[in-house]
Amino acid sequence: MKVAVVGATGLVGTKMLEVLAERNFPVTTLIPVASERSIGKEVAFKGKKYKIVSAIDAIAAKPDVALFSAGGGTSLEWAPKFAAAGITVIDNSSAWRMDPTKKLVVPELNADALTAADKIIANPNCSTIQMVVALNPLHKRYTVQRIVVSTYQSVTGTGVKAVTQLMNERKGIQGEMAYKYPIDMNAIPQIDVFLDNGYTKEEMKLVNETKKIMRDDSIRITATTVRIPVMGGHSESVNIEFEKEFDLEEVRDLLGKAPGVVVVDDPANQRYPMPKDAHERDEVFVGRLRRDETQPRTLNMWVVSDNLRKGAATNAVQIAEYLLKEKLI
Repeated sequence: MKVAVVGATGLVGTKMLEVLAERNFPVTTLIPVASERSIGKEVAFKGKKYKIVSAIDAIAAKPDVALFSAGGGTSLEWAPKFAAAGITVIDNSSAWRMDPTKKLVVPELNADALTAADKIIANPNCSTIQMVVALNPLHKRYTVQRIVVSTYQSVTGTGVKAVTQLMNERKGIQGEMAYKYPIDMNAIPQIDVFLDNGYTKEEMKLVNETKKIMRDDSIRITATTVRIPVMGGHSESVNIEFEKEFDLEEVRDLLGKAPGVVVVDDPANQRYPMPKDAHERDEVFVGRLRRDETQPRTLNMWVVSDNLRKGAATNAVQIAEYLLKEKLI
């Protein structure tokens, strides 16, 4: 297959190339696309070098699928042009996620909704993806009514500039700031801009995207998102109220059998998921499973995943794999 990666030099784009190689996606021709200042430079893929081209040249090369990770503005401008040329776009930005005409896909949950007519497919927000992968088997069994989620998110979710800021601060170097405040030895309770309701855009992504992916607008969700000085993965404290009563052992069993989920829940031996465990892994790790003793039918759990992999690159590649398997591209 001819595969374009738009935003090939960014953190997520670089990870997309890694994941395509690792999972042996059948790339016959790679078409890396980046900003004008990168055109003509090279990226490596499976031992070969490929020259970065412009978006116009990428469309002319007629790839079968284009993985986008170049920001919302780029996606809004270029995804429709790729789609008009018959190219299936899987977009990692927030540009198309809440568009009612576009599918928002986590393959473990709702890939079955995809058809050959879907030429722009949205990849959800990283913090949403890991939460819904863990929630899905429990929602099927007990029906989720309400979610209270607090996130503890890696600087890699912001990008290279934030990673550089953290590393500079650790070395005592003054440099460009990705955040208004220092991030090392700190926690910043703001991810993205504030909205009129007092929540941030990231918090409302968790609310709105979860309902769309789980195909249930009745779920009540409230979120607080926090940036912390870690690299390698996002962590989430999730409190879930169900319609039906649950058994903790059955919860562990359901999660243990769920695709893409690994249960790490052994308090006696101080074993629970941490970002270091999730780093460079594709699974969603779940632990600290316990009842909320303040109200009935309510579960607490801790969810960790590598935000650049399952939270972005791997999920996009998995969508492409499904499209290929079902002969939709």
